[in-house]
Amino acid sequence: MAAANLTAAPMAAPGYGKRSAPDQAPRGRDDFAHLPTREAYIAAHIDRLPDGAAVDIKTLAKELPAYGQQAVASALKALTDAGHLRRIRRVTGEGRTQWVSRWFFSRTPRDNAWWDAFLHSTEGPPAAPAASTLPAGEPPQGQPQSECSQAYIALATLGCSDPRLTLSAAECAALETLAAEWFARGITPLAFARILTHDLPDVIQCPGAFTRRRLIDRVPPLLPPAAQAPPAPPSQASPPRWMMECTVCGIPGPPEALPDGLCRACRGVEPTPDRPDPADVHTHVTRLRTIARSGGGSAAT
Repeated sequence: MAAANLTAAPMAAPGYGKRSAPDQAPRGRDDFAHLPTREAYIAAHIDRLPDGAAVDIKTLAKELPAYGQQAVASALKALTDAGHLRRIRRVTGEGRTQWVSRWFFSRTPRDNAWWDAFLHSTEGPPAAPAASTLPAGEPPQGQPQSECSQAYIALATLGCSDPRLTLSAAECAALETLAAEWFARGITPLAFARILTHDLPDVIQCPGAFTRRRLIDRVPPLLPPAAQAPPAPPSQASPPRWMMECTVCGIPGPPEALPDGLCRACRGVEPTPDRPDPADVHTHVTRLRTIARSGGGSAAT
């Protein structure tokens, strides 16, 4: 099964791109015979790429002209389902923390238990999600990301409290200053989510505009300095270093929230607006408590 010319395989920025999983079976003719033709072709292509190669949807679609971005995205989802692929976001960098996306590939299919054990052993404890959803086909290959503010994190995770307030990356960035004013007035992440998602209408046509209105109308009063809570003491534990990302759309989350490496939407499981999934609620509350204990700032610090 021939793959594209690999002598000029595009490489991702340092720290990004493909990583080969260990303990794989020797390469053979029938490595991907259990997959459909398209998925087997793309898997064989990724298998032969060197570590550090760019394997995002856009790059693969350019390298494999027989398939467009939608076809590549569907194939990557199938490879994730089959246990060949996992995508994580790793904190790295010296002097300034950055998040980079890495794609771990295994020629030998693995189950969730194997992937979880491998990622925990090589990457350390997973981090709480600290970034917004990315459009399908647009992972941040080659674009190092700086730390997210407490306000941005709170906005990006509103959809975990209630899907009707799921915001895009652009909306989170546009509303970040307004949200930051809430935290400057002593509001906690849990209270922020509770106030903004309380008593929502049944249908919200424009979550960004609706959230902007609430941020302005319901901003908490200024508290005297003595009434503000003291800063939390710095944690002595080692900070978590990575989080799972959905292979298709790039949304980050803890491993237990992304079974088989896919988010609920990409698995075709949509939450009911008036009945959020209990696991999602638990994950969201745990994440906000972690942020609150850290005294604000990035979830990666």
